Amino acid sequence: MSTEAHLQMIQAVVSRLATQSTTVKGWCVTVTAAVLGFGVTTTTPVAVLIAGYVIAAFAMLDSYYLALERAYRTLYNRAVAGGVPPWTLTIERIALRDVAAAFRSPAVVLLYGASLLAALGVGGFLLSR
Repeated sequence: MSTEAHLQMIQAVVSRLATQSTTVKGWCVTVTAAVLGFGVTTTTPVAVLIAGYVIAAFAMLDSYYLALERAYRTLYNRAVAGGVPPWTLTIERIALRDVAAAFRSPAVVLLYGASLLAALGVGGFLLSR
């Protein structure tokens, strides 16, 4: 059992979580654009509320993935230092504060904040009609 193989296992988990985070971001943009497009073509302001819910839900899911990714990076660093039993992938339980910290990260704030601003802009457009 080599340490290098153990580190590769942990890195594979981190890579999968990063891929899922990217997928969540893509789905958020797609679904939000579809809902807002529907709202504009049918002049339905309630679509902005639905888009806001979609953005919030995807932002929380993405924050959770980022918190998990950070926990696995911590495990990786501990494994490098030799403070982890061989072949373990057990991480500390993710607390709400971990998800909240991830929620405030630039990777989350920039994309979902911009999406929320776009939804509010569409809402303003729809209300001004």
